[in-house]
Amino acid sequence: MLTGGGGFLGSFIRERLEREQPAAILAPRKSELDLRDAAATRAYLHDQKPDLIIHGAAVVGGIGANRMHPGRFFYENAIMGIQLIEEARLAGVEKFVCLGTICAYPKFAPIPFREDDLWNGYPEETNAPYGVAKKALLVQLQSYRQEYGFNGIFLLPVNLYGPRDNFDLQTSHVIPAMIRKFIEAGARGEHKVVMWGDGTPTREFLYVEDAAEGIVTAAEKYEKSEPVNLGRGEEISIRDLATLIKQATGFEGEIVWDTAQPNGQPRRMLDVERAAKEFGFRAGTSFPAGLAKTIEWYRTHASA
Repeated sequence: MLTGGGGFLGSFIRERLEREQPAAILAPRKSELDLRDAAATRAYLHDQKPDLIIHGAAVVGGIGANRMHPGRFFYENAIMGIQLIEEARLAGVEKFVCLGTICAYPKFAPIPFREDDLWNGYPEETNAPYGVAKKALLVQLQSYRQEYGFNGIFLLPVNLYGPRDNFDLQTSHVIPAMIRKFIEAGARGEHKVVMWGDGTPTREFLYVEDAAEGIVTAAEKYEKSEPVNLGRGEEISIRDLATLIKQATGFEGEIVWDTAQPNGQPRRMLDVERAAKEFGFRAGTSFPAGLAKTIEWYRTHASA
């Protein structure tokens, strides 16, 4: 069973799972199963009897969306995961794979982020409700393993990007937002594009197909309670990212930084050695190659 299977990452996880030729893949949409409803979740698991659950469903967005809906982001992400884990335990599900978030790390965690530093401070304020809600699910899985022997693992994917991403400027993350801004500004003949913050924060990005590969590999091979980062182990400043995307999209105007808007967390880069050691995962797609595929997909589908 895959939750969030109709979403950006979920669609790639589903494609990767299909290559394993399981007896069935259950990927209920929200209209079929509301994970906020414990009774409905219980009935679904009773009827369908999945062996493995990959919990990818989440309410997500960029800084703007997180600032606008902190209560919703906390409640819905927490309640979906808490109830699904509990109902999975009661239903005798053999293994549970929970996808966390890089937003769970402390605002000033040492670089690179190591899994052992997850509790050494409070997350960056603009996305703390989302990050804390997800981190609570790690505690639940670890305590359930200790008390009930429930086999749950917790993965921490870094910022994802790629084809089929969300390009809505109100809710998108940084890469799709930049791609759309530069392409649309160029099409309108504009001479500048405004970006939030001052461009100094750094971020790490993982191509979505690599993320799906890491998640399915962990589902097959990883059996421990400690959380595991999924990333590339490389960082880039937002300023350099904007310059790279500007060049890749062919925009010839200038970039203006709106320093009245928040920067978000100062730096983000993962230590990715645990994933390599525990289940042999390393990202295979270079950042320029992944970016080119993403831009090409957007150009094709924006004009479609």
